[in-house]
Amino acid sequence: MTECCGAAWIRPNLTALEESLEQNLFGQHLVLSLVSKAVRAHVKKREPKKALVMSFHGWTGSGKNFVAKFLVESLFKLGMSSKFVHLFISTLHFPNNGQADIYKLNVQDWIRGNVSQCENSVFIFDEIDKMPEGMIDGIKPFIDHHESVGGKNFRRAIFIFLSNTGGRDITKATLKFWSEGRQREDITYTDLESLINNGAFNEMGGLHRSAVIDSSLIDVYVPFLPLERRHVRLCVEKEAGDRNISLREDEVTSIVDSLSYWPGDSKLYSTTGCKRISNKLDFYQEDFDNDEEL
Repeated sequence: MTECCGAAWIRPNLTALEESLEQNLFGQHLVLSLVSKAVRAHVKKREPKKALVMSFHGWTGSGKNFVAKFLVESLFKLGMSSKFVHLFISTLHFPNNGQADIYKLNVQDWIRGNVSQCENSVFIFDEIDKMPEGMIDGIKPFIDHHESVGGKNFRRAIFIFLSNTGGRDITKATLKFWSEGRQREDITYTDLESLINNGAFNEMGGLHRSAVIDSSLIDVYVPFLPLERRHVRLCVEKEAGDRNISLREDEVTSIVDSLSYWPGDSKLYSTTGCKRISNKLDFYQEDFDNDEEL
């Protein structure tokens, strides 16, 4: 059987999305709320006014790719393997800053062709902060408030940007809450939205001074907060559980402590989030297997 753009293959399950986020994403209360609400609102509309555009911002390892994966899996039976899901990695697909105009035309052709096959297509742009400046504006016609572009309807599509821009400001704002004795969960979207917007627009990178931001075409900026040690610990326990590895408390602590933290005085936030946990457990598992052989 070949995947087609129909109900058998595209079956939005937003409850599954919320469950996946709650079970696998730690320390990101804003993400849980913003992503599920935005996707649910878009999917339930019979005639959306425009394509849904979400921009994920935060330090590396905070869960941006994770969330994009869960989102896609909640919409498509084949998840990231669906031919209607398109992932662009800036350093791989757009490595040359001098070819921004060529990349722009290529992406436009790709989007047109794939939306022609399925209006519910999802386009993910990873490492958008490393994309040639000005290139992202090539998608502006497809995410604007147009009923059709070239006779095609792009309003059912979803565009997701993944970026580290704004991550420094998000982390500083989160640290300020902590230093004032306020709860992390009290941070609201309003506290961070302007920081991300300004950071994405002004920091060098793919969104720098882009018409996409200037024209207010990004529907929601999703801030990923820096992960504390307690969140990293949950990541270690979850990864170990998924692998059926039994870890003692001191072994979990050892893995957590082996990562780098910021700032220097409190070492509150992991500079790589949970990104290196899988690699750390690979080493642990290898050492464990070698000990058993001996």
